[in-house]
Amino acid sequence: MTTYYFISDLHIGGDEALRDVQFEPELLGFLERLETTDEDAELIINGDTFGLWEFTELEGMAKFDALLERYPELFEQLRATGENVQITIIPGNHDYELAAHDEYVERLAEWNVTLEQDVTITRSVGEHDVWIEHGMQEDGHNRIPDFGNPYANPLGYFVNRHFTSKAGQLSDRGRYNWLRDIQSVTPMERIPEWVVSNYFYREMNPLLRYASLPFLLTFNVSLGYLLVVLLAVTGVWSAPLLAVHDLLFELGVVGSLLDAVIAVNIAVTALLAVLAVPLYVYVRDVRTTLGRFGLFGLPERTDPYLDRARSVFEANPDVAAFVYGHTHRASVRRLDGRAVINTGTWLKRFTPTATRLGLLPPVFHPSFRLSYVRLRAEDGAVLVEYDEVDKANPSELSVLERLVSKRPGRESEIPEESVFER
Repeated sequence: MTTYYFISDLHIGGDEALRDVQFEPELLGFLERLETTDEDAELIINGDTFGLWEFTELEGMAKFDALLERYPELFEQLRATGENVQITIIPGNHDYELAAHDEYVERLAEWNVTLEQDVTITRSVGEHDVWIEHGMQEDGHNRIPDFGNPYANPLGYFVNRHFTSKAGQLSDRGRYNWLRDIQSVTPMERIPEWVVSNYFYREMNPLLRYASLPFLLTFNVSLGYLLVVLLAVTGVWSAPLLAVHDLLFELGVVGSLLDAVIAVNIAVTALLAVLAVPLYVYVRDVRTTLGRFGLFGLPERTDPYLDRARSVFEANPDVAAFVYGHTHRASVRRLDGRAVINTGTWLKRFTPTATRLGLLPPVFHPSFRLSYVRLRAEDGAVLVEYDEVDKANPSELSVLERLVSKRPGRESEIPEESVFER
């Protein structure tokens, strides 16, 4: 009876700095272990194996030739592992070309990899079925409108070609090679915030950064001071203002400097308050305009993937597990007694964390979660086993980032074993 292994969202390949595969040793080790298994096993990579969208200087099968040239060890290991277990991949949105060009079927077969050019596939597990897809069809910006048509590219394709790939080309021009990690920022709406964070902590002239730091760190204190001043001016309560003045006087030169910093912050706050109304009107009009083009303000369902799984279960009573990827967030959930599985990503991930004090940009803490799911039948039920390949989190934060923020805890833990009896 077949045991299935699932991984997804490797995003291997792309222009310039995007060609760097930070988890390649771990992926090779994972494939080596499968090469020696005595199970009747199949490895299914359910979408975005390759970053074909990220190639902007190559066209057609030249992209595949580039992959072979850049990652010879990986393809040799795929060939070796594929001699022992079946390796199957399906297209995602970032490697949608796999679905549109039959040449990929033949080229991948040379390396013992089976390409199924379908948006969904199924497998049998005991008396039940497993429904497998990438998940881009539930994402309005990346839904393929005419699957299989080489020219039916979604909005995400054009954003990627003109933004993500350019980031890979420009990454090594910065003080740090950080733009290459743009694909790791999810959801995409957080990219502007991520760019601002990296500009402040990495790209900004150090003299300017540390000159502005006292004002940013004391911004919250300044707001409290402004409240104290307003209470005194309006005659509500003057005692706190007198106490603050006495404290600053006792601190001498330090108190005078702090008083100057607070005064500047209050002036900036007043200016922002004056500009807030016209800026609000302008931003609201821009949001409305983008909404008319379908780029902003679309109605969002609470979880389109649970909705999708529910519809699949209702239409297919024999399906006991719904497997998808795309969102880069691994999970194993239960829906009406059946499994809803997200296979996560092997890319670096970022968790934005608010700073301890002041008005500083959030710090995006990097981490890895090299997840895979093992699925098999057991005593008439479906056994879902979740595991991760060990990889240390990167220690790439600056000293300032480590000082002003605390590393967040792991996201929700996933059970190592889950049994679904339906």
